[in-house]
Amino acid sequence: MTDLSDRTIFITGSGGVLGSTYVRRMLEAGARVIATDLPGHRAEALQDTHGDHENFGFYELDVGIEDQVTKVFQRVLEDGWKPNVVLNNAAITGEMLMGAGKPFPDFADTSVEDFERTMRTNLTGAFMVARQMDRDIVGKWPCTLVNVASMYALNGAHHPIYDGMPFKNFSAYGVSKAGIHGLTVWLAGYWAGRQATVNTIAPGAVFNGHSEEFQRRVGELIMANRMAQPDEIADVMLFLSSAQAGYMTGQLVNVDGGFSAW
Repeated sequence: MTDLSDRTIFITGSGGVLGSTYVRRMLEAGARVIATDLPGHRAEALQDTHGDHENFGFYELDVGIEDQVTKVFQRVLEDGWKPNVVLNNAAITGEMLMGAGKPFPDFADTSVEDFERTMRTNLTGAFMVARQMDRDIVGKWPCTLVNVASMYALNGAHHPIYDGMPFKNFSAYGVSKAGIHGLTVWLAGYWAGRQATVNTIAPGAVFNGHSEEFQRRVGELIMANRMAQPDEIADVMLFLSSAQAGYMTGQLVNVDGGFSAW
């Protein structure tokens, strides 16, 4: 098992299907974990599950609000944490927008408000977290940033698989995730002389209660012929967060069952 006992890991969007898996697996690997998320049932579930763990801390954070990003890092440092790994994992998906009570729009009906809200969280939020790293962490001790993209970061969506489904592929999501890797390669060079590495992980289609029909449609596009389980993405995230990935920087790692290779 990957040993993360020398790691203190700051994770945004910790309450989702992947974020909560990262938290669990990293605690199991010996890391100290600083989980952040919006207030609500996901945050409560994290604290109910891990609140008694000596290596776990939770802070409320909306990565789209600049003042919150600045203040959460100040609080983390004041509380004695010394993060040396940061995971830019927070993201808005189309399903989340629909879950807020909105019908899923066709592209022609996509509002500028929803597009910009998604970009604000997924890309501008990642920038603000990285900028705060630059101010508070980078150069003070060796550290790493892992930006979370998607199988749709550098590959177009296969729109027919969404026909008749209650959700569609949301344009702003793919656009923001492509920008995430642009942020990675820019920062990798900028931080190269300051003992800081930056990489992108691009998860594939992760199972989260999807219908059998949707699983079949997606599976036909994937060499592995199935969706991923969250722990399969976490396996690679643990490696990227560990000392064993110390010679990697500026890279995009696809964990997509072969989707991007076809």
